[in-house]
Parts: sequence; structure tokens; C-alpha cells
Amino acid sequence: MNTIDVGEVIDNSRLSRLQVLVLVMCGICMIIDGFDVQAMGYVAPAIIQQWGINKSDLGPVFGAGLIGMAVGAPLAGILADRLGRRLILIIALIGLSAGMAATATADTVRDLLVLRFLAGFCMGAIVPNAMAMAGEFSPLRNRVTLVMLTSCGFVVGGALGGTLAVMMIEPLGWQSVFLVGAAAPLLLAVLMLIIMPESIQFLVLRQRKLDRVRGWLRRIDGALHLQPDTRLQVRDAPVGKRSSLLDLVRDSRGLGTAMLWIILFMNLLGAYFLASWLPVIMHDAGHDTSSAVLAGTLLWTGGIIGNLVLGWFVDRRGFGPVMVCMFAVAAVAIAVLGQVATSMVSATIVIAIAGFCVLGGQSALNALATVFYPATMRSTGAGWALGVGRLGSIVGPVIGGELMRLGWTSQSLLLAASLPAFLALLASLVFWFQGGLPRPVLRSRSLDAVTPASLTKVQRS
Repeated sequence: MNTIDVGEVIDNSRLSRLQVLVLVMCGICMIIDGFDVQAMGYVAPAIIQQWGINKSDLGPVFGAGLIGMAVGAPLAGILADRLGRRLILIIALIGLSAGMAATATADTVRDLLVLRFLAGFCMGAIVPNAMAMAGEFSPLRNRVTLVMLTSCGFVVGGALGGTLAVMMIEPLGWQSVFLVGAAAPLLLAVLMLIIMPESIQFLVLRQRKLDRVRGWLRRIDGALHLQPDTRLQVRDAPVGKRSSLLDLVRDSRGLGTAMLWIILFMNLLGAYFLASWLPVIMHDAGHDTSSAVLAGTLLWTGGIIGNLVLGWFVDRRGFGPVMVCMFAVAAVAIAVLGQVATSMVSATIVIAIAGFCVLGGQSALNALATVFYPATMRSTGAGWALGVGRLGSIVGPVIGGELMRLGWTSQSLLLAASLPAFLALLASLVFWFQGGLPRPVLRSRSLDAVTPASLTKVQRS
């Protein structure tokens, strides 16, 4: 009886049509997630005008969605490592569809508060599992690049939501945005149910549907010889092993897990601080409303470019050097922005650089949360890391608002906004030298000459 490591087959694959299918569907998950996260912000002015409420009345509604995401990510991660990534994704998409449809019928702030929390819970469940699936179906040589491209869908979805909202709200009403946000995840859930495979590593660990696994492996590698009695295994993971939350800090993973949580928390705190208050800061610096909004858009534009570029560097240089450079540049750019905010030309350049590092870097961190943990706890690890990070996205806008209430100047606000990037830089240095960051694939040697264990083992770089 011969034995085949399913992880090795995927690691050395050439990106088959099946893998592309999974990556595309995970990317669509992220687009839908980004659309639905931003939907409330786009319809808020219309709701305020129609209901005759104050702007501050919707503050708790925005917070409820973010809190739901912070709760949903870790809980769904634990369930996915027990029930399957695909199953949890399908359930989350159906739940999100129901929540968005119900939001279209809301007529009080209280209704919005409850429904946005429930929708946020489902949105939080989507991200770690879509990222885990994308990582588990990607070849090793360009895994981080592919996972980051998948993650980029979140930013694309947010931008797409703005475009659709402009086209739909006036003729069709603000409810139409939520109806589109309900139809898309439901359609994707049906497609996933029909054509998307479950995580191969998960099924082998649980010894389920092994005939289907063999078929999927043949589609990934047509030259693979599989017999009915061929034993399938996942590297360094005993069959049937179930992970627990404590496994995240066992086997020398404790320091890495702590640093990952700190980095994600700090980066999302800084990102949402800037995303929420940058247009206001630029307006206070003397620019008109259109220019201030454009400045906020450039932050996201820089993030999209960062998504496309940083993954290439991580796959070749490793997470350590890229993260250290990324956060160092981010801290300097944000601090400098306070000194050049009165000049639109200088400010736009610095804002784009900050977005490249902070928002583009978030996709790198999403990828890191996926590849740092083994298959037995991948969704649990990614879910908890992203859930802790989401707490930063809640705290960031609140801190910005409080500092503004205290009368801080734009220069002081942006200097404070650079502090999370600096703390993320320090945590990245500790992670790099002491926490066991994954190293890049060695391209100077043939993949065939490198053992699978040496390619994927988490080493100190």
C-alpha cells in the first residue's frame, strides 16, 4: 500500500482548473463581504434624511456590525475545523443573505442595530474560512500571492458597493442596496453547494469522502497514480486529531500567536482610524469636501495596489522583511501626513503610500494568519487572529473621535495614528526573530529537490 501526502500534491501543483475555481469562489466571497460591510455607510445619508434622525444615532449601528464580525470570526473558525470550511462558508452566506434582506425591511434604528450585528457575525465567519480555503488549494511557490489576491476582493467589494449605491439609491431607494447584498451571497451559496469541493486536508484528517478526494487530486495533478487502497495523509497531522483553542499556544506557537494578534489589532486600529477620520482631517486642513473625499479614496486605492504587489515580495523574501519595511514606512508616512496635509499634491502621495502599507499590508496579515497554523487548526487560528484584529477596527474610530472632542490638532491626530504602526513594527521584529515566521520557498533550488517538510515547516528566519 502506497501513501500520498495530499499537501505535497497541492504544494507542487501547477494551478489546475479546480484550484482556480476554488480561488475565484473564495474571491467572490470576499467581494460580497466587502460590499456588505460598506453597505451601511453608503446608505446612511439616505436613512438619516428619510427617517429624520441625527447622524450620531447610527453610530451604534456601525459598531454593532463590527462587533458581530469580531465575534463571528473566532467562533466560526472553531466550527470550521470541526465541521468543514465549505459547510461553514455556505451557512454564513445564507445567514448573511437573510440578514441583508431583513435589513431592507427595517424601519427603526433598533431594528438596524440587531440586524447589523447578525449580518456582521456572518461576515466575520466568511473571511477566515475563505482565506483558509484559498491557502489550502494554492501551490506553495505562490501561495501568499494567491491568498492576497483573494483577500483583495474585500477592497474591491467595498469600492463596487459605492458605485452601485450611487446608481441605485436615488431611483430605487436605499433598500435596494441591501436587496442586492442579499441576492449575491444566496446565489453564491447555491453555486458552492453544487460545484465547490471541501478542503482536501480537512476531509483526509477526518477520513471522510476519500473517493471524492482522490478524484479532486487527479484533477489537480493528472499524472498522479492513485489506487483504491492508496493511503492519504496530511503532513505532520495525525488522522482524526481535533484541535482546541489551547493548541494555538502549544508547540512553540504561543509567542507567534501573541505577536500575530498584536499586529492585526494595531494595523486594523490604524486602518479604521484613518478610513473613518481622514476626510474630516483633510477638510479641517483647508481642502473642500470633494478633495477631502478624494483623499479618503486614495487611501483605499493605495491598498489595492499594495494587495497586488506585497504578495509577490512575501513569496520571494518572506513575511519578516516585508512586514518590518511595511510598518516602518507606514509609521513615517502617517506621521509626515500631518506636516504636509495643507498641500493636496504632497498629501495625496503620502496617503497613497500609507494605504499601500496599512490596507495592502492587512491582506498580507490575513495570509499570514492562514499559513502560520497547520491544517488541524487553520480556521481556528485564522478566525481568532482576525477576530482580535476586528476589535482594533472598533477601537480605532472611537479613539479618533475622542481625540477630536479633546481638540487635538490634525498634526497631533496623525502623529497619534502613526503609533499603532510603530507598535506593529516592534511586534513584527519579535515575530520575525523569535516567533517562528514562515520562510519563503527557496527558488534557487528545484522544488523536486526540496522535501515537502522543508518547504512548509515553520522555521525561525
